[in-house]
Amino acid sequence: MKTESEKLSPTRVKLTVEVPFDELQPAVETATKKIADQVEIPGFRKGKVPSKLVEQRFGRPAIMQEAVNDALPDYYQQAAAEAEIKPVGRPEVEVSEIPGLDGSSEGNLVFVVEQDVRPEIDLPDFSTLEVEIEEPTVDDDAVEVRLTELRERFGTLVGVDRPAEDRDFVSVDLVATIEGEEIETVEGVSYQIGEGNMLEGLDEALIGLSAEETTTFTSKLAGGDRAGEEADVKVTAQSVKVRELPEADDEFAEMASEFDTIDELKDDLRTQAAADAEGNRVALARNALLEKLLGELEIPVPEQLVQDEINAHLENEGKEEGDPHGEEIREDTAKAVRAQFLLDEINATREVSVEQDDLMNYMTQLSAQYGIEQNQLLQMLAQSGQLEQIFGEVQRSKALEVVLADVIVKNAAGETLDLDLQTPEEASEDEAEAEQADAPGEAQQTEEPAAEEEPAKKAPAKKAAAETADAEAAPAKKTPAKKAPAKKADAEKAPAKKAPAKKADAEKADDTEA
Repeated sequence: MKTESEKLSPTRVKLTVEVPFDELQPAVETATKKIADQVEIPGFRKGKVPSKLVEQRFGRPAIMQEAVNDALPDYYQQAAAEAEIKPVGRPEVEVSEIPGLDGSSEGNLVFVVEQDVRPEIDLPDFSTLEVEIEEPTVDDDAVEVRLTELRERFGTLVGVDRPAEDRDFVSVDLVATIEGEEIETVEGVSYQIGEGNMLEGLDEALIGLSAEETTTFTSKLAGGDRAGEEADVKVTAQSVKVRELPEADDEFAEMASEFDTIDELKDDLRTQAAADAEGNRVALARNALLEKLLGELEIPVPEQLVQDEINAHLENEGKEEGDPHGEEIREDTAKAVRAQFLLDEINATREVSVEQDDLMNYMTQLSAQYGIEQNQLLQMLAQSGQLEQIFGEVQRSKALEVVLADVIVKNAAGETLDLDLQTPEEASEDEAEAEQADAPGEAQQTEEPAAEEEPAKKAPAKKAAAETADAEAAPAKKTPAKKAPAKKADAEKAPAKKAPAKKADAEKADDTEA
């Protein structure tokens, strides 16, 4: 097979591939057998039709087309590997020559692929970089926020005889209809006004509504078969309640914690806030570094890849392609793709490992962000095939943190901050020291062992815990790193199995992954 590569732009290449007939011959034989297995001809058992009869009945062109369609993905992958490209998005394929259509065994299969690729990125010397962050502070307000959150956990809901206000809890009945047809009904759902996790417009409809009162509003359905369609929604407030919080006193401290006094509880909450602030410093520095790199490095992105990301976003929101919202998010989408390219390049040049704790910390953050129990979220991600995407996001976050260990980080006062991060080299040294310390056969050997005794066998060294290098790696709970772009930016795809002998359309070319 012969492959010629032409660079059309920093993010697009053209591959011209020639495959001699003798290399295509196994695919021709497989295609002939495949057709024979699918047809029934009188006098022959299914799957036992002779090749010559198959060719006579269906024609040589049909067999060759089947062979090309089936073999094209493998040839494309081989060509991409030979050209050493890093494909992203969907390839565009045009088959220009198919040999053997006249029954001969001569000629070449010739096809041309235009493919978006990852750009080349020249990473800087990170030890020369400097970023500045505004350090998070731990004051009385931070402690009070934590104390209020704890009190809310022990609060009780009490009914009130007044119209609903923001942050009240309302038990609601909802009936959604489209053109008079009842689409969905829910009853007795408890909803806190301001949460914004149900229908758009529900908060505005509920504010000012008293118990047993009803109103209507228009909103797009968030789920079901009619998701994204506008519906008339009738909402009835069955009850209005407020959450009464327990007094922050010694009695509450004893009930809600291991401490006897409210002052001891506040001291502990201050310690927790300080620990979170320390983690937030890493997250702030990580975000500052990413913004600096994106601002200083030239990272072109394929326009089609950006458009695919926008279309996927619109589809998730139940909007059609071409919706004005697409242009509103174009700049942010392009930036997200650039960030992913950058982090993947860092990941490829550094020793970045993802431990189970890193994944669990990230899942904890996601579950809190979306208000979904962690095991339920994990199950949802597994069912939708997004676990690999989550792994990639965690790995990218850690890649940025690995290089952050080399960067100078200062606060607003110009003071250099110690974020207590380790480079991979330092982590390896610590691991080696731990392994040596865990080998008593060497450390405890006496100066002159008795002649009759065999030297003690060296105990196997225990592998140092990965937390040494990775404990700070997961995104901080309060200030997470910016989310990586959607999964389509990461899809590197080959031509479709059923690519026709003309330019492949988008849907077919997107079926086979490289």
